[in-house]
Amino acid sequence: MNKHKSLEGKVAVVTGGGGVLCSGFSKTLAEQGVKVAVLDLNLDAAKKVADEIEALGGTAMAVQCDVLDKSSVEKARDEVYEKFGACDILLNGAGGNNPRGTTTKETLEKIDLTEKNEDVKTFFDLDPQGISFVFNLNFLGTLIPTQVFARDMALKDDSCIIMITSMNAFRPLTKIPAYSAAKAAVANFTQFMAVHFADMGIRVNAIAPGFFSTQQNKTLLWNEDGTPTARTGKILAATPMKRFGEPEELSGALLFLCDKEYSGFVTGTTIAVDGGFNAYSGV
Repeated sequence: MNKHKSLEGKVAVVTGGGGVLCSGFSKTLAEQGVKVAVLDLNLDAAKKVADEIEALGGTAMAVQCDVLDKSSVEKARDEVYEKFGACDILLNGAGGNNPRGTTTKETLEKIDLTEKNEDVKTFFDLDPQGISFVFNLNFLGTLIPTQVFARDMALKDDSCIIMITSMNAFRPLTKIPAYSAAKAAVANFTQFMAVHFADMGIRVNAIAPGFFSTQQNKTLLWNEDGTPTARTGKILAATPMKRFGEPEELSGALLFLCDKEYSGFVTGTTIAVDGGFNAYSGV
């Protein structure tokens, strides 16, 4: 991987850093000489990533953090500041979905209304608290860390915030209305923050991954015997490159957006890394 000299020595904070994609982001930044604070609700997961970075000669620390609890995020900020100094790069990667915000079928049928089936959860059966949890995890879980870390970043000459949104922000997928709405909110919030922080020199952009096969979506994409689900067939049929992405294929977009020598005049944009999914109309 090419070296981005302007990133060397900077401090990055990665929320959700123990997850598959964000652990990859953490390692990519560490390879560039960035000091990486891996924040995650699961401290063991964060430690595993930080240890892997350290084993490869990088600099990292693991911090337990609940992105929905401002006091927890403030405590994490203090820990990072004490060891590494103020944040230069904030990567808001924490997020996810929950079954309480998900329907069991792609579309509503009359039989779903006339004959009650306990195995079928329709739009009308969605739990408002479940919807709230998913929305808050993705949106407030981005807003709160930004409030906490961007205060110090605003006093620096060169800093940036990277949001992680999704293809769902452009095209809501069936079955997951809460997640889709939340990621659309993150994309919109990216634009708001880009304008709000422009005079402070903070660039704010987003990465919208397409479909990557991870532990989080394993049961959605693969049957227990390892064969692809019907949903996988639909996804690949709608992806011109006819495959899932690999986590490392997000690295180029990340480094481009973090390095002001490459993207110094780029703010308020969302880069899709999706194999052409968002460009394909189906015909």
